[in-house]
Amino acid sequence: MSQTALAPDRDKRDGKNDDRPSPAVSARRRSPRILLILAGIVIAAGGLTFYVSRQGQESTDDAFTDGRAIPIAPKVAGYVGSLAVTDNQRVRAGQVLLEIDPRDFQVAHDKAASTLNLAEAQLESARLAAEMARITYPSDLASAEAQRASAMATLTKAQADLARQKRVDIRATTQQDIDAATASERSAQASLADAEAKLRKARMVGLNIATADAQVKQIESQVEQARADLAQADLNLAYTHVTAPEDGWVTKRNVEAGAYVQVGQSLMSLVSPDVWVTANFKESQLAGMRPGQTVHIAADAFPQLHLEGRVDSVQMGSGSRFSSFPAENATGNFIKIVQRVPVKVTITGGLDNKTPLPLGLSVVATVNER
Repeated sequence: MSQTALAPDRDKRDGKNDDRPSPAVSARRRSPRILLILAGIVIAAGGLTFYVSRQGQESTDDAFTDGRAIPIAPKVAGYVGSLAVTDNQRVRAGQVLLEIDPRDFQVAHDKAASTLNLAEAQLESARLAAEMARITYPSDLASAEAQRASAMATLTKAQADLARQKRVDIRATTQQDIDAATASERSAQASLADAEAKLRKARMVGLNIATADAQVKQIESQVEQARADLAQADLNLAYTHVTAPEDGWVTKRNVEAGAYVQVGQSLMSLVSPDVWVTANFKESQLAGMRPGQTVHIAADAFPQLHLEGRVDSVQMGSGSRFSSFPAENATGNFIKIVQRVPVKVTITGGLDNKTPLPLGLSVVATVNER
């Protein structure tokens, strides 16, 4: 047998095999393991980076947009004459939203104006009467005193005449003259009594003037009341125009033209442009939260918006504490439940004027506590 034929057997005995993989094949077999190792390193680095970046941050998806929804209600009752707005319309402060039929209120206004005019005329008459009283009553007093003096002089003369008639010899006079003197004396006494009565009445000058002044004050009060009634009528007439108290959007409109509305009835709501976020954080997340910290806000409805905000305040009480039926844990078994506390977050940037935020949208709020 030749040496050539024995070569393979020697190769087998020496442990050599011509079927072993080439270096290129070995490299390809090692590539998946290298990729797995690199992928693991990348994942670990990403996880570490995420963990580090999340340090000092608190996030919650129990958050929503919030704001002021102002109820619009009429101050007077009546039929809606015209409706000037539609659903979800943007309005400005002072813009007329609807008008209540003003005819009844116009009649009441005219009546109040007439009552005021009458009261003012009566007041002017009473003032003139008071001015006249300051002149008339002192003059009446002087006249009464003069009449009393005249009556006293007449009585003195009548008494003197009667005395002379009584002293004269009966043959020198007649009974008729005596009777006439007696009648004159009695008449003079009656005139004096009347003059004294008038004098007593005329002496009430101060009281009469005070009465006239009191009449003026009474009518002045009537004038003030009439002016107040007219002012109220003016207000009621103005209240027939229901206007927007501030800028905003009309929502929840539940009134139509021709409907009868009552005082205080909710007709619609006005959503203010001032929108913020109410985020309900767990009580375990509040340790490092302070007003002024920056907040990143992501809105589910508008993922293109990157909103920024600041912590405005933390409510002094959990949400369950201010619910209609707060929990009472003083009796029975107790199960500890992690409470959530509302945190007000003001929006400082990222809002798009073309994309207003409706109230109640779900958002994710992330507070940076560092």
